[in-house]
Amino acid sequence: MRGDAEAESVRRLLGGARLRSVGRAADMGVLALTGAGGEDVALHVQCPFRVVHGDRVMLGSGDLRYVRDEVPGEGAFDDFATRYDDRAADLNRILDGDGPVIGNVVLGPGGSLTLEAGRELRIEVVPDRSGRDECWRAFVRGGPHHGYPPGVV
Repeated sequence: MRGDAEAESVRRLLGGARLRSVGRAADMGVLALTGAGGEDVALHVQCPFRVVHGDRVMLGSGDLRYVRDEVPGEGAFDDFATRYDDRAADLNRILDGDGPVIGNVVLGPGGSLTLEAGRELRIEVVPDRSGRDECWRAFVRGGPHHGYPPGVV
């Protein structure tokens, strides 16, 4: 992160937000949240990430590489017929638009980001590249954007 002020801005934006849904736009993970003040907050993730409940991975970005069992492999990604899409749909049914509140936001070394929520839910984001490519961003549409790496978002 760019420093303590930037990290604190990310904590204020995501802390207290309620997770509404998980999805994707192409191969980018998209998490929709409702901010503590009722605003629509988004987290766009373009690096490895996962949603963990307790010690079980419920959804991971790697699931995009696997097709659902009953669908042939060719075209599954474009048809939103991957294991990721199935797991996201399952998770969204559980969340039902009114998921847990993010209680703790941890920004770690190398741009890692962990959101800890109620119901033993965690979202773990782990940038895995060394270049100046955007790994993740958190924002309110029309408002400031925060993300990693510094200066790219």
